[in-house]
Amino acid sequence: MEMRALDSGDAAAVDAGDMTAAAEGWRGAAKVPSAAGHARRFATEAVHAGRDDLARQGLHTPPIDLSTTYPSYDSRAEAARIDAFATTGAEPDGPPVYARLGNPTVARFETALARLEGTESAVAFASGMAALSAVLLVRASLGLRHVVAVRPLYGCSDHLLTAGLLGSEVTWTDPAGIADALRPDTGLVLVESPANPTLAEIDLRAAAHACGSVPLLVDNTFATPVLQRPAEQGAGLVLHSATKYLGGHGDVLAGVVACDEEFAGRLRQVRFATGGVLHPLAGYLLLRGLATLPVRVRAASANAAELVRRLSADPRVARVHYPRIGGAMIAFEVHGDPHEVIAGVRLITPAVSLGSVDTLIQHPASISHRIVDADDRRGAGVSDRLLRLSVGLEDVEDLWADLDAALGEAPTRMRASAGVWHA
Repeated sequence: MEMRALDSGDAAAVDAGDMTAAAEGWRGAAKVPSAAGHARRFATEAVHAGRDDLARQGLHTPPIDLSTTYPSYDSRAEAARIDAFATTGAEPDGPPVYARLGNPTVARFETALARLEGTESAVAFASGMAALSAVLLVRASLGLRHVVAVRPLYGCSDHLLTAGLLGSEVTWTDPAGIADALRPDTGLVLVESPANPTLAEIDLRAAAHACGSVPLLVDNTFATPVLQRPAEQGAGLVLHSATKYLGGHGDVLAGVVACDEEFAGRLRQVRFATGGVLHPLAGYLLLRGLATLPVRVRAASANAAELVRRLSADPRVARVHYPRIGGAMIAFEVHGDPHEVIAGVRLITPAVSLGSVDTLIQHPASISHRIVDADDRRGAGVSDRLLRLSVGLEDVEDLWADLDAALGEAPTRMRASAGVWHA
């Protein structure tokens, strides 16, 4: 079975062998520098990053620090630490000061995520949109309000830029037009790869080169650092809606930006001033989620690859989108009514969000991308018949049985042409 992209905006073509390789070929071979300075394989780092000091403290699991404030009897020293933070945004030395400045439990997650993404630092926020907003505010504070962006993006990211809610101005372009779209006041280039919801991919190294000195921000929510690490390809900023795969269980709302320490300092200052902090319990859940991230992504990707094989051979399906790097996200367009498919699932949950251990399906044109202008939405490849499937860890046979029933009967004229509708 061969899949082919119908145009340059589609997810790339892969055959069944390629999909297997995408799902299994990255089994932790990449090495990540550890706190001790030696390289540990990715799966090992996912388990141990942010926890290296626990055994020496007589602990096995990270403590959850719920304090909002911390005592200090040396107000002169406190003043010096606050002055230092106000100057650079560096995390204060010594004991914590106040929860809006930082939290020990959240800091463990930030340390771990930075290790996995291969960056100096990471700064966590109350949501992915809070994280993106902080990046825009940092650049705007320097007089750099112009953003160059490539569609499609997550619908709320698109809306935040298009509406200029934070005083930004956006120029939409395709990847080849990034360099020409830059202006003296351009503060950021924003891309998402694989993109939400079409799974279109961008050559990140080429995009970073086109940016010149302007930071490239890559939304890496769909891929996770298991499948790609944008910083290694030249991205200066890596954004995650940590609500999704990093948490992985549908029970935490969070965002995080992985970056160098200088930019992290500015992000901490914005977080302190605006209050978009991550709750300590969420930080704990995210650190726990990272420990199983490689295993979850591998298993869900294997399920997704098998569903892609079956969907692309199904006469009820017009087109399947699946990225070269693999992963657990699928987008597919149906010949029939996509709303009937949503209404017909029983095992799969019809809901927004993604990256959980259970499988979710949604209709982007009605929900996640409804806020995007209809012409812009369709121009970015988000058709009215497109469905987005976040594949979970259920048995693939049960998932297929549910999808098969929800897709309903194929019209007779299509049954005779099974295999023609591959995308």
